Amino acid sequence: MSSTVAEPAGQPASVVPSQRTLVVAGIIGNILEWYDFSVYGYFAVSIGHHFFPSGNPTTSLLAAFGVFAAGFFMRPVGAVLFGHIGDSWSRERALFLSVVAMAVPTFLIGVIPDYQQMGITASILLVLLRLAQGISVGGEYTTSIVFVVEKSVPERRGLMATWCLFGVCAGTLLGSAVGTLLTSILPREAMRNWGWRLPFIFGLAIGLVGLHIRRELEQGGLKPQGTATTEQSFGSFTEALTTQRLAILKITALKAVSAVGFYTLFVYISVFFTKIVQIPKSEALLINTIALAAMLALIPCAGVLSDRFGRKPLLLAGTVGVLLFSLPLFRLLRSPEFSVILTGQLCFTLLLCLFFGAEPATTAEAFPTRVRCTSAAISHNICFAFLGGTAPMVATYLIALTGNELSPSIYMMAAALVSMVAIFSLSETANAPLT
Repeated sequence: MSSTVAEPAGQPASVVPSQRTLVVAGIIGNILEWYDFSVYGYFAVSIGHHFFPSGNPTTSLLAAFGVFAAGFFMRPVGAVLFGHIGDSWSRERALFLSVVAMAVPTFLIGVIPDYQQMGITASILLVLLRLAQGISVGGEYTTSIVFVVEKSVPERRGLMATWCLFGVCAGTLLGSAVGTLLTSILPREAMRNWGWRLPFIFGLAIGLVGLHIRRELEQGGLKPQGTATTEQSFGSFTEALTTQRLAILKITALKAVSAVGFYTLFVYISVFFTKIVQIPKSEALLINTIALAAMLALIPCAGVLSDRFGRKPLLLAGTVGVLLFSLPLFRLLRSPEFSVILTGQLCFTLLLCLFFGAEPATTAEAFPTRVRCTSAAISHNICFAFLGGTAPMVATYLIALTGNELSPSIYMMAAALVSMVAIFSLSETANAPLT
């Protein structure tokens, strides 16, 4: 297999990395970003207790998940910022800076004093750090997809793009595995008091590795051609909104099922297991860890299928599956039996992986090169800000409002309907030339 491909039209020549380097570059930043971003969700109960104390545990949990959602609402800001850097400067520079912007806030979350020590100032600091994380995440995922897709051989764009999502799942899995390990070896009281801080502190080590790899990538990438003016700085954003409005809307709608599905089933679900099903925290995290490990194996396989059979068949298979089977599978998740819960979670994982095998490449292929970073970032982050980041809070609220412990499945089905409409409006892009 050739290790180089033609440089995208309209861009100056740069060092084109090997396919192996593409995989490493696409994975490492996403591992860091989603490890850091997801451990917050796994330890939301402890965070709510320390930073939003309340006589009502549900109120504290809702406040903690509200801050989780707030980080997502900053993702569109990150989309504009890093989209501009990626389109107007270089994909590589945007990837390097996004790692820097995530590593520091994550470490600080692990060491800042809590409400008992600093009062409301501690809560405000936590919110600010989550907002900074949200800006970073807004630029990482889609920029890495664009970078990998543009540098890949055409007949393997689906597979290569899934490695970025592989990094997302690997980071989430790492966070789940660290949580499982800590809850297994630390006493419950120690975990509640200070043990929850350790995953955030550990994130600094991952950040240093990511900085080293991305630094070498950035040094071999495109170099700035001059200092942009204020008008030029917003050129890619305004051009994307002007010329790609319909495509952005379609891709935003396409991602509804993945946003709601992923953050319901792999972030909120640990709280569902411990609070609703009332299984031990260690078992809840173990189920999540096994399901994420299965996802790591399935996603590249689905990417290969999307290259062979096309993007739309895979997208439809996953979406229809979520629409038809969300309610019965959620009944399995409600079971007190470990094996039954795991079966339901693995079935959900398979359905989402069918969708995930085609979604990353479809996102990059939907837009022209000149505004690809910005357009992809806007569509992805708007959807995940409003649907993904709020999914744990919505699930918690729906159960509290209706008293129906299966109500999150209805939310997932509604998201699947939105995605299905978008899929039928899209053209097939597998193996087609990038515009």
